Amino acid sequence: MISEHEYKYLQRCLELAKEALQAGDEPFGSVLVNAQGKILQEDRNRIAGGDATRHPEFELARWAANHMSPEERAQATVYTSGEHCPMCAAAHAWVGLGRIVYISSSQQLQQWRAEWGLEAAPVKPLPIPDVAPMVQVSGPVPPLDQEVRKLHEQRLGRLGENT
Repeated sequence: MISEHEYKYLQRCLELAKEALQAGDEPFGSVLVNAQGKILQEDRNRIAGGDATRHPEFELARWAANHMSPEERAQATVYTSGEHCPMCAAAHAWVGLGRIVYISSSQQLQQWRAEWGLEAAPVKPLPIPDVAPMVQVSGPVPPLDQEVRKLHEQRLGRLGENT
């Protein structure tokens, strides 16, 4: 269940996803929030440069490992525009971060990509609990998930302009 005050973090994730899209990247954005509700760190997708590991969720896990105590990490929440991929879910769990709230699921993204006639991703999309069963997860979050879909559609349109 998502509380009213959590929507501001999800809105920030959407803003970061839009920034990623404007920078020519895939539209993903994430924020790391401590137990007191303060945004500690945020990032957007940065894989356009060729490093496919530059997902915002992975970057937040790295940042948390270097700047937060284990107790602080366990009480923190990562809000994100899209469900963590297996790489990011594993990093999240290994670092000991707390809850994840995602707007759209990997299953939704996989379904959208199929509808648009795109190839499957190079890594099998697994639900976070299949990779990190101890992490508490909330998502997807309608109607915000449809905003994420629109961002992916915009990226697809921009890719078509470049071919």
